[in-house]
Amino acid sequence: MRELLDKILQEGTVLEEDVLKVDSFLTHQVDPELMSLIGKEFASRYQDKGITKVVTIESSGIAPAVFIGLELGIPVIFARKQKSLTMNAELLTAEVYSFTKQVTNNISISTKFLTEKDNVLVVDDFLANGQAALGLVELCRQAGASVEAINIVIEKSFQSGRALLEEKGYRVDSLARVKSLKNNQVSFIED
Repeated sequence: MRELLDKILQEGTVLEEDVLKVDSFLTHQVDPELMSLIGKEFASRYQDKGITKVVTIESSGIAPAVFIGLELGIPVIFARKQKSLTMNAELLTAEVYSFTKQVTNNISISTKFLTEKDNVLVVDDFLANGQAALGLVELCRQAGASVEAINIVIEKSFQSGRALLEEKGYRVDSLARVKSLKNNQVSFIED
């Protein structure tokens, strides 16, 4: 998606050879026009797949997931990293290791929002080692829901996430596939 690639090149900052900072439009501040384009792009790819829910993890996956849900006209569920006092129903839970924060979180979704009747698009902002996506897939598995695909805004293709997810049989659909972050330069895999 050209608009996303241009935004990464214009506003993204390489912090290390494996860390790309995109806080001006995705991970801290959100560019709603870009998110709308992202929502339209992903929704167009799954319009006829019978998707019933979009599932993401808090917090940076929420913006793209909401715009996808808006385009498809379906609910968006986000897995919580912290259980709140209001989450007292039965919960689906999984452990997820965060590459960026280098911590393990227990994520959860209420069983009243995700069931065996659902056909899900899993959405996240980044794909690095695949652990967040696997955690979301695990929540879907616990609910008996099917996973149509895993949608990623920015994939770090030089890390193992895509291979891990595809090896487990999941379709991975990324809008920006970063080939390298070497020498403070972002290079992409052109599809």
